Amino acid sequence: MKTLIERINNTINHLANPSKFLKFSQIVLPWLGALSLIGICTGLYWAFFKTPPEEEMGATAIIMFVHVPAALISQMGYVLVAISSFGLLVWRHPIADVSAKSAAIIGAVFTFLCLVTGSIWGRPDWGTYWQWDLRMTSVLVLFLLYIGLITLRGAIDDEGQAGKITAILALTGVILLPIIKWSVEWSQFTLHQPAGIMRGQVSTEFLIPLFIMIISYAILFTYLHMKAMRAEIFRRRTIAQQQRQAHQATQIQETN
Repeated sequence: MKTLIERINNTINHLANPSKFLKFSQIVLPWLGALSLIGICTGLYWAFFKTPPEEEMGATAIIMFVHVPAALISQMGYVLVAISSFGLLVWRHPIADVSAKSAAIIGAVFTFLCLVTGSIWGRPDWGTYWQWDLRMTSVLVLFLLYIGLITLRGAIDDEGQAGKITAILALTGVILLPIIKWSVEWSQFTLHQPAGIMRGQVSTEFLIPLFIMIISYAILFTYLHMKAMRAEIFRRRTIAQQQRQAHQATQIQETN
């Protein structure tokens, strides 16, 4: 057990090095991109052409194959933000802040997709685009929390200070995740249906393409996250190089 923990720590420390992460990501990114594209195309083809209309919701149930994965990945993205923030505050890993910043932007996109597709799905089934119940409101708060993290980071010029402050806010916001998870069970007045997957209420003909879409979305998120991290690392390196050049130019002027 101790050997396994040491191996995990060594792997984390290895990937926490920006240069090693860049080499690793350069190798896996093409594979992740191809897998996500193939998976999403397969899942959508299955959903549109092989899945029969749902008994109660009819053809509108197809939105489920976009909405449900987006909802899960929006929460997974925030878990990654929180873990990265914890790594920044506790272990001061150099790449943890890069990971948190990148995941927040992508998580916000998936959460927005979840809200939009949920509203579209809700109109024919519930008779309204929006209901201020606990599930919908908590997901909206998650989206605003993502936007708050992004905005707060952009408002602070000092990169190190911005990372620490947003990390604290991100860890505080973790309390929202169990609220989203159990909101349907807690709330007595909600239009949102309970999670049918864990209850075994989704038939196999819907379950297979849904799982394909969930896995493909997760791979897509990983792909986009790595791409964003690479861009952020290069951005910080460029800024650091410009600062070194400016400092050297200042020293030369002072010497002359």
